[in-house]
Amino acid sequence: MDGVHGVRVAGPLAPYARGFAAELARLGYSSWWAQRQLRLAAHLGGWLDAAGLDAAALDAAAIGAYVAARRAAGHGEFVTPGGLALLLGYLRGLGVVPPEASAPQTLSGELLAGYGRWLLAERGLRPEVARGYLNAVRPFVTAHAAGGVAGLRGLVAGDVTAFLTAESRRLAPGTVQRVATALRSLLRFWHLQGLTGGPLDRAVPRAANRRPGLPRPLEHGEVASLLASCDPQTAVGRRDLAMLTLLARLGLRAQEVARLTLDDIDWRSGEISIAGKGGRRDRLPLPADAGQAIAAWLLHGRPAGALDCSVFIRARAPRSGLTPGAVTQAVAAAAQRAGLGAIYAHRLRHSAATAILAKGGSLAEIGQVLRHRRIVTTAAYTKVNIEALRRLARPWPGVSS
Repeated sequence: MDGVHGVRVAGPLAPYARGFAAELARLGYSSWWAQRQLRLAAHLGGWLDAAGLDAAALDAAAIGAYVAARRAAGHGEFVTPGGLALLLGYLRGLGVVPPEASAPQTLSGELLAGYGRWLLAERGLRPEVARGYLNAVRPFVTAHAAGGVAGLRGLVAGDVTAFLTAESRRLAPGTVQRVATALRSLLRFWHLQGLTGGPLDRAVPRAANRRPGLPRPLEHGEVASLLASCDPQTAVGRRDLAMLTLLARLGLRAQEVARLTLDDIDWRSGEISIAGKGGRRDRLPLPADAGQAIAAWLLHGRPAGALDCSVFIRARAPRSGLTPGAVTQAVAAAAQRAGLGAIYAHRLRHSAATAILAKGGSLAEIGQVLRHRRIVTTAAYTKVNIEALRRLARPWPGVSS
């Protein structure tokens, strides 16, 4: 029997109690949460002991029986297998508990897994982008894998257009465009693999683009209010101020802020290295205000026990790097505090571009800061500044300017 955080763990799990508590501390969990987890370990250990089982017996069936017994006893928490994830993950890492059994692979699962590997290895997509492609085509793959490999060989253009037409009735136009892009990619891959009878990617119709254009950029005062809403007296406030300053000054994407590591900042040269789309990496000058905000966070906010080298770390355990979604949520929360309504990270990218135009900057300069690959992408920003567009226009031949 072992006592940790005021909890005495008996039975088969007693030898692992102190190690589990140390792992929870390393991950950044509070002593209050560690105590709850240890109480769970004590309860599970007692259940195993009463059943005459050891920790090695905790397979899927035993875990299901335990959570059912816990629910029947009237407990309101940790009553699903997912609720035991921290404890079981630790025990599996030690090899004490059997590894989690994987579900049998279906044909649709095999097809999606093969397509995912191709996206990562051959197309060079980042994992989160590849996941978006897989989610977009999953209904199509599931529907047509039911007929087996022979069914794939029988696919025709009408099957492709019927799927996209059905999707367009339930999805927003922008989402339909993403589905169409992913579907073309999938069908191109299947044709290369010899799974279809022809290049069906050509049968994917063009989805209508009904988007009104670029989001309205924030005014200078609105950006200032957004930054001022971050409390520099708290660790989270310092972190969010640094992130929002990078978004507003350099026009970074949310995923680029989330991926930023300590090694990406060159303090001596005053530059920052950005991991952009398609594995591309660019160096940009680090504005003084952004550098000061980052330094304040690193010196007086970033937890010393962070689990990775990400610049921006979660406020709660596990203390790992933020996700792109968390960066976007930080912007949304700041906008609510500033009374600006619904604002998300990408709108600050547009604001950075239009701020450059407002100061007399050129489209080429905007393209360099935003790291556009094509000038046509940057040219979209002329929609928000007619005067800048007039300066670009050449006089009509024979007409004095």
